[in-house]
Amino acid sequence: MSVSPLFQALWDEQGFTEMSPIQEAVYQPLKKDQSILGLAPTGSGKTLAFSLPLLEKIMPGEGLQVLILAPSQELVIQTRDVIQPYAKAIDCNVQAITGKANIKRQIERLKAKPEIIVATTGRLLELSEQRKVKFHTLQAIIMDEADELLTDSGLSETRHIVQESPADVQLGFFSATSTDILLELETWFGVPIETIDVRGIDKTGGEVLHAFIPTGNAQKVNVLRHLAHQKNFRGLVIFNQSAQLLQAAQTLKHQKVTYAALSGQGRQTERQKALKDFREGKIQLLLATDVAGRGLDITDLPYVINFDVPNAKITYIHRAGRTGRMGRTGTVLTLGNQHDGRNLRKLLAPEYDLVTRYLVGDHLEAEKPVTPKVAPVAATKATSAVPTTGEATEGQVQKATPTTSARKAKVVPVRQQPAAPLKPKHKKNRKRNQKNKGYHKKNND
Repeated sequence: MSVSPLFQALWDEQGFTEMSPIQEAVYQPLKKDQSILGLAPTGSGKTLAFSLPLLEKIMPGEGLQVLILAPSQELVIQTRDVIQPYAKAIDCNVQAITGKANIKRQIERLKAKPEIIVATTGRLLELSEQRKVKFHTLQAIIMDEADELLTDSGLSETRHIVQESPADVQLGFFSATSTDILLELETWFGVPIETIDVRGIDKTGGEVLHAFIPTGNAQKVNVLRHLAHQKNFRGLVIFNQSAQLLQAAQTLKHQKVTYAALSGQGRQTERQKALKDFREGKIQLLLATDVAGRGLDITDLPYVINFDVPNAKITYIHRAGRTGRMGRTGTVLTLGNQHDGRNLRKLLAPEYDLVTRYLVGDHLEAEKPVTPKVAPVAATKATSAVPTTGEATEGQVQKATPTTSARKAKVVPVRQQPAAPLKPKHKKNRKRNQKNKGYHKKNND
């Protein structure tokens, strides 16, 4: 199967030669207005998988027709940037709506009546309540990274948007992992949903090394610093908590390591600049939490670094999916102590073969460095006569001590037994309270 002639020139220009398994599998169902759940590995081209067939059905100038929901600001911007060239090819307008952007500017851009909106749910509902966005002309709603989007408040917000849309609106859910909520989509949304799972046949991913670096908590930032000293090093560092990210950022700043952070508190322009600088190789480390790092598409990302052991296997899968895309090699490094390493191996088995790597200087080695032995202390003149073999000479015994073997055993002389009993000694007849022992009584005679 090939793409529509409408997009063939652009497709060829971007260097694509054939469709990925997910792109080919969902093309016709989406064109035929079917509601689907598409499951495919990270980096397998899911954005174009759902956008190209929907773009073929869009009527320019007929108002909002396609709505794409994503769980993070970064993913919204990324998705818009992927779709925009193809939308321009058919004279369609794409608008991104995120929570941290200037709302007045967004309202102004909505006056152009975009056919496609890519949005986070919170800001979209805010604009809907203000009657700046209306859903009555919608033909399709896509939930990207659906396993993350439909958690907590995201599920109720997404259902509210669907309920405000036409009854026959087409629904599309896309994810790299299957969760309990995705198994219950028909119950939550009230429509038949066909599951299309290509994870078992998709071979677009490259070879990825999964490694664990034994590291104490206090040394984790130093590991990042040493890794960053490698030539042309680029790594996406993912944290379990924002507080850990901010603390690490402060330390890296003092160590003069080039980095940027995708913080939930940062402005959208700052976050976009951070991503741009990282993609262009201007910074070595990009710090992010799971929410900010979810769905990021960074071309030829060599390293993903788990600053903390992920809390769940699904989290690890999504993190690891940022590297090794489209046939390229990649490495996933996880930092933690020996206990963390054992837990991670149990978590990932048998799908992942986790190896151990050691940081030697600024490089990773497969073998644990050998600690050089401390040379024995030279014997002094006072102790030179003491045997070093651990055996006592005649008339001597070794006194056992709880010290290490490196310390010399204390040698105590043994008193020789007399040949015949000695006469008992008699105490001198001294006064008990005698003082001035050296005083000689003066003769007054």
